[in-house]
Amino acid sequence: MAQINVDVNGRPYAVGCEDGQEAHLHELVKLFDHQVRQVSQDMGQLGDTRLFLMGGLLLADELLDARNRLAALQVEVSRLQADRTRVESRAVSALETAAAKIEKLAAEGA
Repeated sequence: MAQINVDVNGRPYAVGCEDGQEAHLHELVKLFDHQVRQVSQDMGQLGDTRLFLMGGLLLADELLDARNRLAALQVEVSRLQADRTRVESRAVSALETAAAKIEKLAAEGA
């Protein structure tokens, strides 16, 4: 297990992670640090625990919004796929009907 040092709101913390996940953890810390600093700017110094709680809650809110948008998009994709299937079926049917008419006309003309 790897151990890395990170800074959140200007304070150092040692954090463990799986080997090879260091860069990913740094990205997560960067996101969390940004959120905590934003809370600190908006609300003033609340103490690390409250800053971290508010930062975590705001990130959780963003995550929930993203999940809800994703779910709505998945429903829309399913609807569009069903629409496409119906349109393709109608197109195949129309082509088959047209082919049958062309064959009939060709047979009558021969």
